[in-house]
Amino acid sequence: MPRGVLAFFFLVFLFSSPGAVASAETGGPESRRDSGPRPEAGPSKVSIRPKHAAEAGGRGLQPDVSLIDTPTTSVLDYHGYATTARFFSSGGVLEHVSFGVFHRLNIGASLNVDRLIGSDSSTRVRAPNVQAKYRFFDGDGWIPSAAVGFDGQGYLYDGTAKRYNHRHRGFFLVATQELFIPGLQAHPSVNISDFDSNSIYGAIPLSLNFRDWVCLMFEWDSVSDWSHSRINSGLRVYVTPGFHLDFGVRGIGQGGRFDDGAPRGPERVAQIRYSGNF
Repeated sequence: MPRGVLAFFFLVFLFSSPGAVASAETGGPESRRDSGPRPEAGPSKVSIRPKHAAEAGGRGLQPDVSLIDTPTTSVLDYHGYATTARFFSSGGVLEHVSFGVFHRLNIGASLNVDRLIGSDSSTRVRAPNVQAKYRFFDGDGWIPSAAVGFDGQGYLYDGTAKRYNHRHRGFFLVATQELFIPGLQAHPSVNISDFDSNSIYGAIPLSLNFRDWVCLMFEWDSVSDWSHSRINSGLRVYVTPGFHLDFGVRGIGQGGRFDDGAPRGPERVAQIRYSGNF
């Protein structure tokens, strides 16, 4: 594992110690909805679910820790878990697992398997990657919540060049803020995925939640690299509070091919996510 990743885990472990977070409530998907009364001292578990989820029919949704490709500031509850299976082009499957190991801190791992579904016999398992996210600020009024993290998972592996055509996100800083109408949130972020060039990339995602039943998602990713930036869009269906289905399109309007001959154009993806608590 790179030394930078080890340093990141060490820092978030220090910040997530009980003394560092005893005075703050664990974060939810947005800052303004989290500004209610703080929980009383005691052994009861702190929840990061938004208030509107509890008020709208008692659905109590698990947090949306990411949209299609981009992260949000939401984290799983302490002792929470989530597993996500992503089905992408050419029968590929990308599996994510993540855990709430401390208050505010999630860690996880992912495994990419190309051509797993279908009649193609050339199935390939790619090296696993790690993820981590630490929510260090819950937001206050018009100040957004904020989180830092690392994501080592890329998309669309090039077996010849031994790299992903869509580079991993790397180290990122993300903010989440509810905008002018209830349920509409922005999740802008910046990230560094290549420390050789020190290039800084950004993303401008939006999500619109309709009464905790469906959520519209829009992303403009890699905005600092105009020729390789991507526009993604999708729909999330909350089947149950802990079971979500995603349907999306990545790279809307793109054309041409990557260096390995794979099409650069729009890609349809579907995701199945289940989350809960131990």
